[in-house]
Amino acid sequence: MDLAAAPPGGLGQADAQQRLAQDGPNELPVSRPRSLLRLVAGVVLEPMFLLLLACGVLYLLLGDRQEALMLLGFVFVVMGISLVQQRRTERSLEALRDLSSPRATVLRDGQIHQIAGRELVCGDTVLLAEGDRVPADLQLFEAANLAVDESLLTGESMPAAKQVTAAAGPDGDGPTQVFSGTLVTQGTGRGQVVAIGERSALGRIGKSLEGIGEESTPIQTETRHIVKLVALVGLVLAAGLALAYGLLQGDWLRGMLAGLTLAMAVLPEELPVILTLFLGLGAWRLSRQKVLARSIPAVELLGATTVLCVDKTGTLTANRMAVRQLWSGAETFDTAQSDATPLPEALHSVLEFAVLASHRRAFDPMETAIVGAGARLLARTEHLHTDWTLVEDYPLSPAMLAMSRVWQSPDLRARMIAAKGAPEAIVDLCHLDAAQSQQISRQVAAMAANGLRVLGVASAEFDAQTLPRNQHDFAFVFLGLVGLEDPVRPEVPQAIAECHAAGIRVVMMTGDHPATALSIARQVGLPTDSQAMTGQELAGLDDTALRDRLASTHIFCRMQPEQKLRLVQAFRARGDVVAMTGDGVNDAPALKAAHIGVAMGARGTEVARQAADLVLLNDDFASIVTAVRYGRRVFANLRKAIVFVVGVHVPIVGLSLVPVLLGWPMLLMPVHILFLQLIIDPACSVVFEAEALEADAMAAPPRAQNAHLFDRAVLARGLWQGAGLLVLLLAVYAGTRAMSRDDKVARAMVFSVLVLSNLGLIYANRSWTHASWRRDGPTNRYLGWITVAALGLLAGVLGIAPVRQLFAFAMPSAWLLLAAVGLAGVSLLWFEAVKWQLRQPT
Repeated sequence: MDLAAAPPGGLGQADAQQRLAQDGPNELPVSRPRSLLRLVAGVVLEPMFLLLLACGVLYLLLGDRQEALMLLGFVFVVMGISLVQQRRTERSLEALRDLSSPRATVLRDGQIHQIAGRELVCGDTVLLAEGDRVPADLQLFEAANLAVDESLLTGESMPAAKQVTAAAGPDGDGPTQVFSGTLVTQGTGRGQVVAIGERSALGRIGKSLEGIGEESTPIQTETRHIVKLVALVGLVLAAGLALAYGLLQGDWLRGMLAGLTLAMAVLPEELPVILTLFLGLGAWRLSRQKVLARSIPAVELLGATTVLCVDKTGTLTANRMAVRQLWSGAETFDTAQSDATPLPEALHSVLEFAVLASHRRAFDPMETAIVGAGARLLARTEHLHTDWTLVEDYPLSPAMLAMSRVWQSPDLRARMIAAKGAPEAIVDLCHLDAAQSQQISRQVAAMAANGLRVLGVASAEFDAQTLPRNQHDFAFVFLGLVGLEDPVRPEVPQAIAECHAAGIRVVMMTGDHPATALSIARQVGLPTDSQAMTGQELAGLDDTALRDRLASTHIFCRMQPEQKLRLVQAFRARGDVVAMTGDGVNDAPALKAAHIGVAMGARGTEVARQAADLVLLNDDFASIVTAVRYGRRVFANLRKAIVFVVGVHVPIVGLSLVPVLLGWPMLLMPVHILFLQLIIDPACSVVFEAEALEADAMAAPPRAQNAHLFDRAVLARGLWQGAGLLVLLLAVYAGTRAMSRDDKVARAMVFSVLVLSNLGLIYANRSWTHASWRRDGPTNRYLGWITVAALGLLAGVLGIAPVRQLFAFAMPSAWLLLAAVGLAGVSLLWFEAVKWQLRQPT
């Protein structure tokens, strides 16, 4: 690629689209979604499908060809439902993979654009900044203090310095090139794309980037355990029933059919489908709210969050910094109150050297504000130096919270050095005496108390040609202070109030001055009655002392990244479920350490987004509360669906087992259970998943981290509801059989009451805090569809003679059908009574 041929304004959009069509997207081979054949194979190998085939074979051996054909017909219907559900989940995960694609900042048509990394083409001009993941192989033509972590390719732990030179290796390797997948740890740069996708360095060594993968979550582990346990018990019971039937009745084929029917009734094959669909669709619904769930376990943990650790800048505040106040000791200037007043001469040097200590193409919002203030307040003065040349850059470091830039003026032999940073660091650089330090500290405290972010500014001259290795070796002169303001986001106070109402503790972790942090805390509604903890205090505490302080401390200021990590670990050690927000490279360890890492999507660095479990695509703090709300909704609706599954399976198992033990004819056959599956599966995976959160759910404390889906409350509710329904159905069968002397009429009545009662079970369990007929809130459209479909299918089974015959039914009289509706109403009252009793305090 000829760099000299690169247009100064980058490629044109039309040219880029043409190259994209010609070369293909900038992506590596990833695991593809399952094909239709793989989905079909997965359904065919499910235990329920195999049981149905076995039942079909038994019907053929018994000579019941119609029943066998009916079973096969239902098999394809159930297969269709399973395929639709699984394909819906696949599409949700595909959408999440697309959203999680890395972003790239490019120059096209002279304008800076944020595009998906896959849309990069050879010849694009890419802008790099600290924290970016390099999206393709680039040839650099501009670099400022640029360092890149290439450990992904080389295994070297130390970042490699990059600069624009002619010293490139024979394969294009060397300090002038950066490679796809590496991480910018320091500085800025600009380069041209020379290789994409499989042709990049990453692609050549066959390294595949991972998208969102399926993970084994605590709930999935618990569900698998329950399914295996119930399946084992069901198989034992089924074998025992088949043996008992054969010994008592002498009909071993019918005995095997009864055993297989019981196995179908017991097997909770809906549970894995429910879990996968709820979590997948939960993540998809979050993405529609501009919250990308990169990790599915985050969805199930959201509702358990007890501590939310947030950064101040850009999270609680708007991240639109503006210079508000300038101070030099002799003069003070407030930009908000002095719009028409020119900047006093005594403050010109403060702003002049603050601008010189900033990058001309500023990425940092504070530097952008300083450069903008300089352009406005120093216009038409000699204090803006566009003709000066940058010689060296001393970056900010954990040991020295200040940065210096060395400039060469065309008119002066001596080099000019501009420094800015934390006031205490600038005071240290200037070697001020105690009296001067105290005066500056008092002014910093006064400015910070008004919510200002305060930076110190200093200058120095240096005559020697060889620059020192450490900025401490310059003879700096203190010039003054710059106060910057970052207004609180308007939605934050309400969001924090909602967190407090939901039992979630919000703590602030920031690098700001304590007074600044406390001022913002008061504005957003965080408790300020306890003293803020500084990074210096934290460093002096052992783990036990820190644990004691955590209970009462809400503001942590002057924090280093490694101290944020320690705080997250300390909260976890207390038993809290921790969510943490972050946006920088150094936030990645803390994001990983938190139960739920939350990264900013718009302003956050790529490494922070990749380390996080959630990404706020619009950088909106209120989205965190939305995510918690959705997390609670997913867990609550899962529990409701499980109660429904338990409540449905109890009468199905009972009706498969009790008649055989009492010497009655078989009540339920495989075709009946298949029909019920047409109601159970959609009701669980569609109706309950779409249920809105209970109105008072965000006013309740978080659930325990170790809370189980299948706990005593869920099982008790489902077993009591199901047991009451079973008793009612056995009474219906006995009573109808005694009156009509017709087993087929009795079977039709039991089946009708069971189907109608299943609908009542859905209605009753949609809410556990209100009666089903008094529930307010949005309408669940899926519930209406399931109700209409179930009633239509039941009417078809009873009203169409050939189908009625296949189900071994006889048409009940009109008054019996009316009685079935009334008995279903009785079952609904029972469900509500159980719900009412179990919600009372014990």
